[in-house]
Amino acid sequence: MSRALVLLRREAALAWGRGGGPLIAVGFYAGVATLMPLAIGPEPERLAAIALGAAWVALALASLLCLDRLFERDYEDGALEGLVLSETPLELVCAIKCLGQWLATGAPLAVAAPVAAIALGADPALAPLIFLCALVGGLAFAFTGGIGAALSLGARRGGLLTAVIVLPLFVPPVIFGGGALDAFAGGLPWQSGLALLGAYAAAAVALGPVAMAGACRNALT
Repeated sequence: MSRALVLLRREAALAWGRGGGPLIAVGFYAGVATLMPLAIGPEPERLAAIALGAAWVALALASLLCLDRLFERDYEDGALEGLVLSETPLELVCAIKCLGQWLATGAPLAVAAPVAAIALGADPALAPLIFLCALVGGLAFAFTGGIGAALSLGARRGGLLTAVIVLPLFVPPVIFGGGALDAFAGGLPWQSGLALLGAYAAAAVALGPVAMAGACRNALT
């Protein structure tokens, strides 16, 4: 357990210090919230109609920004080989790397999500649910994104390849999270959307590390 905690601390520190850490993702998120009224128009009714959807799309795209170096740095300096040969199962190592990514990037984005949505015109009463959906969705983004990062190891233009792999996997969380928020805003039952989002995140946490470990082993052979 102590070895896993040390690895989690290492991954969180690397995620915070990797090219500006979460500041880039949060800055991108703030940029989208700032530019959206300039592109669509300042009318509050028009902005309120797209606030929740725009906030979720921006959250997914911002989560992409920090994925390209999730495994690449360890692959380049040889640390990944040591992690493969260590006593800690590689699947657990991959899960810890994604968890560190989520703590360093997903959690700050979840805090920024209600602010961005409200700035675009969403009802402030939605803030707690926006935060919860963004937190759970960020977990799904981190673990599905890790699959793309592992599959693109060693490839030229790995960041572009990661985005191509990952974007289809980001679609269900966006649909489930956005659906839950729209239902809540309309006074309709919203629990099913949140439950589906949680189920997708749980599946990503359970199955993602297995796929990541297989991709890492394949990249080293």
